[in-house]
Amino acid sequence: MIKNRKNKKQLPSISTASLPDIVFILLFFFMTVTTMKNTNLLVENTLPIANETEEILQLDEVIEILIGKSTQDGFFVGTEPKIQLGSKFGNIEDISVYVLSEVSKMPEEMKKVAMVSLKVDKTVEMGIVTDVKKELRKVNMLKVNYTTIQGDIFNNL
Repeated sequence: MIKNRKNKKQLPSISTASLPDIVFILLFFFMTVTTMKNTNLLVENTLPIANETEEILQLDEVIEILIGKSTQDGFFVGTEPKIQLGSKFGNIEDISVYVLSEVSKMPEEMKKVAMVSLKVDKTVEMGIVTDVKKELRKVNMLKVNYTTIQGDIFNNL
């Protein structure tokens, strides 16, 4: 006996009632873990390529100093390199005050491991970098990192 089954079982529909909850949880997660940069780039910053690099995991303890040709609204202003401290230009003499003010904003446990990251344009001469490092030594900031782009020397010849 063959029976025709007219009442085939259909799959139940998927409930989307919890979908808004999931979306808001993901939105809240990304809002809490995302950090925003509040400094505008005032200098040209084409980073040099390095073969052996290491990633910094704790970005909270890093103080950035950018060095490069001055730009304003995308146009170059002058030919000599400028130093960007936070969101404004500074001189060599301003570096120690800037670094000490940034360190004072850190929690006590971070002050011991604070590091300065130099983001130097690849066309900048080493003389200004040496002057910056001398100023950092004056305030006992001896942990200096040079930010680069990781690359292979054979692919860039």
